[in-house]
Amino acid sequence: MTEYHLAQLNIAKAVDQIDSDTLAPFVALLDDINALAEASPGFVWRLKDDTGNATAIGGFEDPRMIVNMSVWQGVEPLMDFVYRTAHTPVMARRREWFEVMSSAYQVLWWIEAGALPTIAEARERLAQLQEQGPSERAFTFKARYPRPLAV
Repeated sequence: MTEYHLAQLNIAKAVDQIDSDTLAPFVALLDDINALAEASPGFVWRLKDDTGNATAIGGFEDPRMIVNMSVWQGVEPLMDFVYRTAHTPVMARRREWFEVMSSAYQVLWWIEAGALPTIAEARERLAQLQEQGPSERAFTFKARYPRPLAV
């Protein structure tokens, strides 16, 4: 029987270089927020490099574009982490560290349990959301699509 998990990508364009004084408060919070995510109910996986974060991974042409990608057991555990933990006040400060995006910067989609999303796949899903709006292949918290039926 195939089960499904929720993949998510969000991107943010930093207002300065990651090692700048401007972004230092954000960088100082990363380890704690990443540890909180990994300890959260429903967490499955997150994109990270050998240092434990993803700020150097890129995946976009602009070096100031930061990528965050993770997998969760479902929408509710991800929403709980994003909106009901110590992550929330960090998110409230995002305008200090990141430019306002003119198009969608977060996308959600269902993947088979055990699979891991790639940056290329995530970029394709985000582009689809930006160009065509929410669908079962690329959706948002506000315009969700249900988990596929287990077969």
